[in-house]
Amino acid sequence: MSVAARLRRAGEDDVALVDPAIWHYYQPLWTLVGGGVVRADRTRRAQASVVPQGVSWVRDAATEIDPEERLVATRGGALLSYEVLVVCPGLEMDVASVPGLDEAFASAHGTTNYIYELAPKTAELVRRFRGGRAVFSAPSSPIKCPGAPQKAAYLACDEWRRRGVLDSSEVVYASGAGGIFGVPEFARVLSRVVERYNIETRFSTELVEVDAAARTATFETAGSDGASRTTLDYDLLWVAPRQRAPLFVRESPLAGPSALGWVPVDRHSLQHVAYPEVFALGDVCDAPTSKTGAAIRAQAPVVVDNVLSVLRGREPAARYDGYAACPFTTARGKMLLAEFDYSLTPHPTVPFVDTTRERYDMWLLKRYGLPAFYWNAMLRGIG
Repeated sequence: MSVAARLRRAGEDDVALVDPAIWHYYQPLWTLVGGGVVRADRTRRAQASVVPQGVSWVRDAATEIDPEERLVATRGGALLSYEVLVVCPGLEMDVASVPGLDEAFASAHGTTNYIYELAPKTAELVRRFRGGRAVFSAPSSPIKCPGAPQKAAYLACDEWRRRGVLDSSEVVYASGAGGIFGVPEFARVLSRVVERYNIETRFSTELVEVDAAARTATFETAGSDGASRTTLDYDLLWVAPRQRAPLFVRESPLAGPSALGWVPVDRHSLQHVAYPEVFALGDVCDAPTSKTGAAIRAQAPVVVDNVLSVLRGREPAARYDGYAACPFTTARGKMLLAEFDYSLTPHPTVPFVDTTRERYDMWLLKRYGLPAFYWNAMLRGIG
């Protein structure tokens, strides 16, 4: 939406958007839906209401890309030709890659915030929790908003502490990542949050199987002597599913060698490494940064400038520095805004504000400011 709107603002009058969606979701707020702060229906609007004016909306699903012939085929049988293609279809949940996870999500004890219909269930399970073991899990492979599993754990612990339940609870955070966060300045703050809630952390630990009937989750932990497996019983299981590119991207010539199907691009120009008339941004591209809305906000103007250069026969000159941000909601009314770039050093964009500590004003930014910016500016190609 943002790229299409920016292209129209730049004077391009032949811009097509291929997307079958009925609803458009502001997914970053699903964290607060799971935290019992926001209603799920407040995070979506009709797709028709946010398609930029002057953009041809092909309300159909792409099924095949032929970059040699510069064609996109759709489920409805359309064949669309292009001068420049921008690939940004998001990604899909690969729930089936973990045996038993589907059944866990359908049970009375398993949930996630990554699926619209389940985020309200998270809030309900947290409210009903009366003590026991709560397990939060994140995979080692890339996912959108990699901080979201931590946010779910922190908001749940804050609720349980307020209700006097936390002391009778065992909270486990198992992550395929090697540590709490890759930027030391923010990792130090998050480590203190973990200590405050007495969360047991297990890193380099991957969920490999769930038995929903027995309420057990099996994890594999990588170590110097090889991998070892541990099975935990649970009273609440929150899981960030593994994620991958959509099938039509994974099976296209545009996909790279990864089985997940990410589109290989130059990390700065976001131009495809083999097809110069193709660009990719957002969750599906393989740029080595977090898959966040903030990254997309920084990528979109770069892609648009470089698309315009290709259309006009020039070499792309705009550069993306890897900027991404993760707003860590550490409690109701507290947020840590982690901003960084390819160098994994802090990259602050809010003047005169120390974003390396938990703040109430950053909570207000998360709850009200960023959604307003998304709906009213970003989708319109502004800012």
